Amino acid sequence: MPAENAPAAGNLDDDDYPAYTMGRAADVLGTTPAFLRAVGEAGLITPLRSEGGHRRYSRRQLRIAARARELVDQGTPVEAACRIIILENQLDDALRLNREMRRKLEERGADT
Repeated sequence: MPAENAPAAGNLDDDDYPAYTMGRAADVLGTTPAFLRAVGEAGLITPLRSEGGHRRYSRRQLRIAARARELVDQGTPVEAACRIIILENQLDDALRLNREMRRKLEERGADT
């Protein structure tokens, strides 16, 4: 991770750059730092740490946490919401892999 004093201008378009402090991330999501800690403890997101040990979140992580927040707002417990999102991501990955494998098989069939 870059030093805290390093210029971040080159990282403005990077969805994985840990630009948000815990407080700012909680503000953006309209939630509490405790919620962010809970989704981290459930294994949904793993914030990076600054040199001082403070949690830092990326935009991608905020989108994931926002999805968890939607489920929690619908009455789903935090742990269950995190598990649902993890399973949704696994399903998306499996479907993508399946599409890629089918495409490769079709290409091989066309070559013979």
